[in-house]
Amino acid sequence: MQYNFSQKFASLKPSAVREILKSDAGKNNVPFSAGNPAAESFPSDFVRRAAEQILESRPVEALQYGISEGWAPLRETLKKWCEERCGIDMSKNELIVVSGAQQGIELTAKVLCNEGDTVVAEDPSFIGALNAFRSCGLKLAGVPLDADGADPAALERALASDPKARLVYLIPTFQNPTGITASAARRAELYEVARKYNAIILEDDPYRETRFAGADVPTIKSMDSDGRVVDCGSFSKVLSAGLRVGFVVAAPELIAKITVAKQCSDVHTNMLAQMIVDSFVNAGHIEAHIAKIRRIYGRKYALMADGAAKYFPEGVTMTAPEGGLFTWCGLPKGSDALAVTALAKERGVSVVPGLAFSVREGENVPFIRLNYSTPSDEQIERGMAILGGVLSEYVAGLNE
Repeated sequence: MQYNFSQKFASLKPSAVREILKSDAGKNNVPFSAGNPAAESFPSDFVRRAAEQILESRPVEALQYGISEGWAPLRETLKKWCEERCGIDMSKNELIVVSGAQQGIELTAKVLCNEGDTVVAEDPSFIGALNAFRSCGLKLAGVPLDADGADPAALERALASDPKARLVYLIPTFQNPTGITASAARRAELYEVARKYNAIILEDDPYRETRFAGADVPTIKSMDSDGRVVDCGSFSKVLSAGLRVGFVVAAPELIAKITVAKQCSDVHTNMLAQMIVDSFVNAGHIEAHIAKIRRIYGRKYALMADGAAKYFPEGVTMTAPEGGLFTWCGLPKGSDALAVTALAKERGVSVVPGLAFSVREGENVPFIRLNYSTPSDEQIERGMAILGGVLSEYVAGLNE
């Protein structure tokens, strides 16, 4: 049968990252292409015990429908979390529990933007968010990044030139895919530009607790004086990606509309998962667990950085993130990242080409993204040696 897909989805492509993961499933490759938390970071014993205790003491509550805003005890826990760890004034904001930060991103776009409106995003940016915006019939405009985050002057040009630019999407802490963190001063500049043009900022903040170097930087939401910032957080990197528990913090009027949108999507987030997250946060060892995660990622990134220093040829650069899951490798001018990706795959190393994260679909982006959280230490050391050989061979060919 010939299917006529909707205009919104007819041209929408699957996530390049997810397709790479599917094609590599079960193979003995080095998964630098992944974006998964480290397997050793999951507190599986606690989750098992918590689930058993919840199903023993409160089975009906865990297995019954819940309210769309989220399980009340967890919402109170998360409000305290946002005040103490993110500096957000919850007396002026409200919170909804969502099925992962991805849902929070999509619902925010749905309630704030009309088809044909523009979302201004960092370029490159998280492919899941870009596809969510595209699926809503939204146009995309890109803002380049420097070592200090998104360029405020470029953001101003984008907002000034497009009256339909309604939403600014930023990942200011350990940005995906680059690993860059915007300074407090840069965040304040970006906020003021959005304020000048009456745009709303969607601050995607899933990596905050993974910091393994440097000092914490205030959230943009903590600077919000007029309800202009929507903050989207997640427990995917803190506890478990599979539980799919995230949250959105915004002005009460916005949360009310996001709640209605969620009711059209999945009614409410998994009740048992919400109760497990609440148990975990309140169990008394959250700080020790976060410290463990930070040690894991700090060690893994150090191994990757050592491998780059040892094996990468001159002309290939790599960002130095202070947390998060990713680093961004720049290739020499004129390089074809797809060719590098294919050559690396032949040698047993999976990476993601930069074009997967581009706001402008189809253009050549001479970068590749590397993930250090998923592979084992041995895989990182082996993979960087292989990738260094691939890059040296490729760069030598460019110079011939």
